[in-house]
Amino acid sequence: MPRFNDTTFVRTQYAANANLDARIALHQKFSTASEHFHDWLFKHVELPNNARVLEIGCGSGALWEHVREKIPTTWEITLTDLSFGMAETVNVKFQSRISNLQSLQCDAQQLPFPSQSFDGIFANHMLYHIPDLHRALAEIRRVLKRGGTFYAATNGIGHMRELNELTAQVSGIPFSDATPEQLFGLENGAAILEKHFEHVTRDVQENNLRVTEIEPLLAYVNSGLLYQAATETKKAEQAFRQRVQHEMDTRGAFEITKAVGMFIAS
Repeated sequence: MPRFNDTTFVRTQYAANANLDARIALHQKFSTASEHFHDWLFKHVELPNNARVLEIGCGSGALWEHVREKIPTTWEITLTDLSFGMAETVNVKFQSRISNLQSLQCDAQQLPFPSQSFDGIFANHMLYHIPDLHRALAEIRRVLKRGGTFYAATNGIGHMRELNELTAQVSGIPFSDATPEQLFGLENGAAILEKHFEHVTRDVQENNLRVTEIEPLLAYVNSGLLYQAATETKKAEQAFRQRVQHEMDTRGAFEITKAVGMFIAS
């Protein structure tokens, strides 16, 4: 099982946007939530009209692509990622679509900005990838203005439980408890953030997945190392397909539990 906060693992997984996009696609297509996760998240955002905004670990820029019509034109947005490939992807994607946005490659553990630079900082589904999380949070606290707000989305224990169980069943390999949520999740995130921020609140979105197509699920499984045992052999992949198809034929969908939410810290 990979160490999810190992720099080599993170650089390999996110060298380009294909793996991340496959994971995002499954959640976007089969979510049962009443509203898109990024709309739900953005409803929590309260920042001044002239805000300077930073995202750490921006990936392919999915948040800003989805909410671009809601972004005040007076905001100045900086998107960063450890991966140069991700930063370039975002630069190409938004250079002619959001004029007040720039991107660059940098490490969250050593942010290249003066103290008290930003009114709002986002770090979504990525804090569990940072080797020295407290060092990064100290940097985030440093570059956040007094009175500014930090928004951090993450998952909780039990996230994707049915997929975890199926992977273990078809591979014969027990699913490891060493998941990203153990490093920074809905259960332990508040205690971690409270070492750096005075006020921390948590909100959880009601959401699950009803997967009605096998191929997007397989693309998700093959996009990273967490579920690699499900398709590592032809026998395992065949068993995986059969089990998922049986669920779809008998119950109308392969249902997967989600545990997803966010912290707001100041």
